[in-house]
Amino acid sequence: MLTFQRFALGALQTNAYVVVNEDRTRALIIDPGTADGALMRKLDGLKVEAILLTHAHFDHIGGVDQLRKKYGCPVYLHPAERDWLTDAGKNGSARWADVTPPIATEPAEHELADGQKLELIGTTFEVRHTPGHSPGSVGFLVGDLLFAGDALFRRSVGRTDLPGGNQEQLSRSIREKLYTLPDDTLVLPGHGPETTIGEERRENPYVR
Repeated sequence: MLTFQRFALGALQTNAYVVVNEDRTRALIIDPGTADGALMRKLDGLKVEAILLTHAHFDHIGGVDQLRKKYGCPVYLHPAERDWLTDAGKNGSARWADVTPPIATEPAEHELADGQKLELIGTTFEVRHTPGHSPGSVGFLVGDLLFAGDALFRRSVGRTDLPGGNQEQLSRSIREKLYTLPDDTLVLPGHGPETTIGEERRENPYVR
């Protein structure tokens, strides 16, 4: 059985996740907003196979460069945001000087596609493209866990007023790609506490 640990990192308290395989030998990182010491201690003795990005806003990618170099692991990102890792203007870090220095790193080694199956740490992660918060936003579904990025939060949804955001598109993504999952699917969002698909389908005031 997979295990995971959440780390709320940086000025925006962005959730990064370390996911570890059943025999506790292999791991991957989802959305490392910073190269946090506690996160890296969690990885001690593990083979880090990948960094998965739900999208490339600055608060989700601040630790990519350092972690990729330290662990020698590839980065996965949707091609709609292919150049966001290399461009501080596009990932937003250039516009938020009071929060972060400009962030730029090498492009992702691998591109993600809707419905793609990633075989990592001995299990399968399904990619669900959920544009609306940003053009390349994706969720990663593994068993009954959904790493949802900034598409769906507990009783809320991702903001759509940033470049590339679209409220109608986000609502459609949530209804068609997320609310179709079983009620007991655990939603692990990019900010804030976890929830379930069933709870959000019933209670979320933004998308019914």
